[in-house]
Amino acid sequence: MLEVAAAIIEDGTGRILIARRAKGKSQVGMWEFPGGKLEPDESPEECLRRELLEEMGIVIEPYAYFGVNEHDYGTVTIRLLAYKAKFVSGDIMLTDHDAYRWVRTEELGEYMFAPADVPFLGMLSSEI
Repeated sequence: MLEVAAAIIEDGTGRILIARRAKGKSQVGMWEFPGGKLEPDESPEECLRRELLEEMGIVIEPYAYFGVNEHDYGTVTIRLLAYKAKFVSGDIMLTDHDAYRWVRTEELGEYMFAPADVPFLGMLSSEI
């Protein structure tokens, strides 16, 4: 099973960062909470700091565990660990995604999310 971390990044005005998977990636065109694969001996929080700096050029601060979801994509099963995080600094530059949006929780339903991320949408909606 592949362990992956996802960041639910807040911007301080009630919006959350989502990103669309680029061509050449699995789940192309679907939206997700950005993150990436955990390296050996790396905590989910360390993974998220590293991945968001590498893939988007931003600094974030994960502050709370949010939830976990295991999803079988057929070719791989992932264990997705979600963490709430605060946006700290940086200008977003995309390398693994082809678009991003800052959206309010109530707008999340307007986007088609990768299946592993979908359970977190309901969890976020229940927080409103």
